[in-house]
Order: sequence, then C-alpha cells, then structure tokens
Amino acid sequence: MRLAARWNTILLTLNLLALGVVFYYTAEELLIPKAAEWLYKHDYKNLVFKCDSVMREHFIAKKQVLRSLSDDAIKNLRAAEVGLLACHDYDVLRKRLLSYGLSENDLSRIGLEAIEEGAKDVRTFVETHEIRY
Repeated sequence: MRLAARWNTILLTLNLLALGVVFYYTAEELLIPKAAEWLYKHDYKNLVFKCDSVMREHFIAKKQVLRSLSDDAIKNLRAAEVGLLACHDYDVLRKRLLSYGLSENDLSRIGLEAIEEGAKDVRTFVETHEIRY
C-alpha cells in the first residue's frame, strides 16, 4: 500500500514536471513572441516609417551641403541629424522585440507592412523609397 502511494506521488511529480516543461516551451516559443508583437506592432511600424523618412531626409541634406556649402544647408543638415533620434528609438524597440523571441523575418514583415501602409498608392510608395539628390 505504501509502495503504491509512493509510486503515485512520483508519477504525479513527473507529470507536473513534464507539464511545466511543455508550458515553458509553449510560452517561450509561441505566447511571448505573439504577445510582444501584438503589444508593440503599432509602435514598431511608426518608428520604422519615421526612421526611413529621416534617413532619407538626412541623406538629401548631406548631399545639399556637399553641393553648396551654405548656412541654410548646414541648418537643414543639423535638423536632419536631430531627426535621426527616431532611428535610435527604432533600434531599441527592435532589440527588445528580438529579445522577446520575434525573428528577423517577423520584424522585416512588420516593417514592410509599415511602409506599405504609409504609402497608399504606387507613386507614393516609389517616392517614399526614392533617394533624390
């Protein structure tokens, strides 16, 4: 009788341990990344679009300074450099999402969604990605 009770206790303990391992794996591989994507997707999309825009503006401002060194061109370049802070915020959120288990592919997909949502028609999409100098 005591032996059967011990075996029942051991089997119950092993079953609970196995359930804990399954729950941990499920949470780590499925629940946490999906929850993080749901919570931060909107913020990430906004930062992707802002960073893309300010990088383009910075590139254009830099080319203008190289073309003609003037006070206005330098002021525009300084303002564009301040705008690059959005890229820092984007990078911080990107690393946080990676630590929550989202993959590079997940983040790329969300980034493409952001750019597509920000550019409603084909011409706007081309203008968004076009680098002019």
